[in-house]
Amino acid sequence: MSTRLTQKYITSAQTVLKTVKIHTDPLTINPETTQKVIDHAKAYLEDSKYYLQKRRTSISLTSIAYCEGILDALRLTGAAHFEWPKRNEQKPRK
Repeated sequence: MSTRLTQKYITSAQTVLKTVKIHTDPLTINPETTQKVIDHAKAYLEDSKYYLQKRRTSISLTSIAYCEGILDALRLTGAAHFEWPKRNEQKPRK
């Protein structure tokens, strides 16, 4: 991935973090909404596998990082429950 593209993502994230507003009312995340978010994570996973196959590892890494970020957000909000596999539990890829 180019430095320019990386800087673009960093700048976007900084802008959002400076302007983000937190809802003060409690939110309810229904299972349908959670599933839609999981579907986005699955799409990023598929993108990652596609770009890895095309030997575009930087884009592949970015895509899987997005996938993990979405899954972490679901876990941290309590909308989904899982644990990341430990290193010794992960199966080697062929």
